[in-house]
Formats: sequence, structure tokens, C-alpha cells
Amino acid sequence: MSAYSAAILDRAASPRFEGPLPDATHTGVAGSPGDGPYMEMWFELRDGVIRHAAYRTYGCPAAIACGSMTAQVATGRTIEQVLRLTPRDITLILGGLPKGKEHCPQLCVKALHSAFGNET
Repeated sequence: MSAYSAAILDRAASPRFEGPLPDATHTGVAGSPGDGPYMEMWFELRDGVIRHAAYRTYGCPAAIACGSMTAQVATGRTIEQVLRLTPRDITLILGGLPKGKEHCPQLCVKALHSAFGNET
């Protein structure tokens, strides 16, 4: 796949779930913010359920779409459910990724595990 899917273009043009999240109870980071590809994610966990999620990343359309979709998918789910999310799941939900952008959903999954990996 060489072009961005409609879902990626939509998320890049109209990002949702952008952070930071002021009431976050958990934060996860993958990569080094300000130094190459990175993903920061914030989560507000209440009663065992992620009530709100947000992300921040660099300007790549694929990374924006992956962060936005991961935050959307995480909202309303338990920690156990979101930790089962894989890079392939995110890629499929977005209708595929162009070659060379495979690291974008991986950053999201790493940020999830950074935030919640010690709680399972």
C-alpha cells in the first residue's frame, strides 16, 4: 500500500483525542518526545475502565491517525482489553498503512504498555 487510506486522511485532517489530558491517572511514552518518532498517551482510569484517553505525537499523518484511533479504541475499555491491542489491529482498523509507516502503530502499543504494563 503506497497511499494513505481514507481513515488515515480523515484522522490527520481532523485529529481527535489530542492531549495532554489534565485528569490523566496514567501516562505512557514510546520513543523520545522531540527527538524522532514518538507517542505520548494519557488515560483517565476510573472504576477499572478507561474513561478518557488522549495522545500527542509528531506530525506524520500515519502517527496522528494511529494515536487518535488508539485513544478512541481505548476509551470505555479495561486495562486488560487495551493491552491485547496489537499493531496489526490498529493497522486493520485504519484500513492499512503505507510501506515505511509500520512503526506508528507499534509506538501506540508500546505507549499503552508503558502506561499499564505493570498493572496486569
